[in-house]
Amino acid sequence: MTVEFTCLLILTILAASLWIPFIVGVNITPARQDAPSPFLVPPDPLQMKPWIARAYRAHQNLLEQFLPFAVVIIVAAQLGVSTPVTRWAAVIFVVLRIVHAIGMITAVTRMPLRPLIFTSAYLAILVLVWQVFVHSQ
Repeated sequence: MTVEFTCLLILTILAASLWIPFIVGVNITPARQDAPSPFLVPPDPLQMKPWIARAYRAHQNLLEQFLPFAVVIIVAAQLGVSTPVTRWAAVIFVVLRIVHAIGMITAVTRMPLRPLIFTSAYLAILVLVWQVFVHSQ
């Protein structure tokens, strides 16, 4: 298995698991008294403790970048593109996404660090796309 696909699998595990901190937070938060059922009226993350709202946003932020990353990795594999640059960009992307998630949930990364991490991950996707265009012709 290529480094790029290994990174995609690691990121898939993160995306599939990052809902857990949010759900833990939801389940330790007392239900609203005016809600008939938490299943009928989903909780508003912004009305909960800040770390719960950040956990929700961390998952959403990851999903925003997961699909483009997955598509470019799959396209690269289909076209037989795997270079040192694509391998490093994939590894850097995964590390940035892990740091972003941990930093967001714990509030360790704040302005301007967290947006810089997100933007750097976006740039890693663009590097991957660039490599696919350059090496598939």
